[in-house]
Amino acid sequence: MSAILDNPIWNALTTGSKIHAEGNDCVRYMQRDKGQFVGFRTYSADEWEDLGGWFAQGGPIILFTPGEVAIPPAWTLRFQRPIWQMVFEGKVAPEASGPARALPLTEAHVTEMIALTQLTNPGPFFTKTIELGRYEGIFEDGRLAAMTGQRLNPSPFVEVSAVCTHPDFLGRGYGAELVRNQIQYILEEGKTPFLHVYPDNYGAIRLYERLGFKLRREMRVYFLEKA
Repeated sequence: MSAILDNPIWNALTTGSKIHAEGNDCVRYMQRDKGQFVGFRTYSADEWEDLGGWFAQGGPIILFTPGEVAIPPAWTLRFQRPIWQMVFEGKVAPEASGPARALPLTEAHVTEMIALTQLTNPGPFFTKTIELGRYEGIFEDGRLAAMTGQRLNPSPFVEVSAVCTHPDFLGRGYGAELVRNQIQYILEEGKTPFLHVYPDNYGAIRLYERLGFKLRREMRVYFLEKA
């Protein structure tokens, strides 16, 4: 079953995240006000041609792949790099270590959420990304200090995403509380939490390992634009 995560975007956009997808039976992309993810069934030339017909020049896309893939001339490679895929291996969420501080985030908070993700760069975040999952935040002095939510849902797995804390509020345990909450919510649905993290993000990796995530495999992330 874990092989589902070798092609997480395709499997998400055809199962648990399909309500957020456009495309056909061979290649799908996330609705553009929610994300830039594209999933291929096989990365065939026909699939790339179909995708190219849906995007204007400069249209950006993101891929998660288990290895390197050939990029057609119709697409410009902006960057690619390794990314770790980690899966929660526990049966229950870690115990809370302090009082609950997290609050649900709503559309009224989207402007603050976008500002926080632009500052901390946990990954692209758009006006409707909040619809992908159960976003929560912690506020300090009326400011959004930290947030986390859910993104890809390649059933029976759910991705914990947008884990970020404002630099002014680091070291207060906000990330641990928020990720722990997401673990709890996902397990209550009978699903398995997973996430992606760059291998040089040592602090985040230590946090995830402490909460029960283990490295499953190294993937690659591609950022492309329509040439």
